[in-house]
Amino acid sequence: MAEKSTAAKNDADAETFSAGERAAMKERAKELKAAGRSASRVEKAAQAERDVLAKIAEFPEPDRAMAERIHAIVREAAPNLEPKLWYGMPSYALDGKVVCFFQNADKFKARYATLGFNDTAKLDDGTMWPTAYALTELTEAAEARIADLLKRAAG
Repeated sequence: MAEKSTAAKNDADAETFSAGERAAMKERAKELKAAGRSASRVEKAAQAERDVLAKIAEFPEPDRAMAERIHAIVREAAPNLEPKLWYGMPSYALDGKVVCFFQNADKFKARYATLGFNDTAKLDDGTMWPTAYALTELTEAAEARIADLLKRAAG
């Protein structure tokens, strides 16, 4: 069977992926390129923190306020997690592997923001457990639950 031409593949991708998904993939490619640049570990960590805060500053309200608060909760509850951008989303990693991320509602035109956990999060509970949480606002109870989840996820 003949290989599809690049143009044909791009046309197929345009039908397969939404504009938001394609934008996220482009952001991820930029993130990987930036991560490959030579700098000290401390410089890379400081730049990653600045990148995450700059991305959060771009979010429309109320996502911006929620993301700022989530960032603060992560830094308090799980200081061993390192901020980084992941597919254009603020995320927090352990040993370079993303543990959790914040997806603003506007990113994919959803009606709520999402706090998600990847399989590296240590949240296993039996044979089934949640890995993503819809956020419409952050109450004191929600913040306490998030802090608990982050502590468990980060080990």
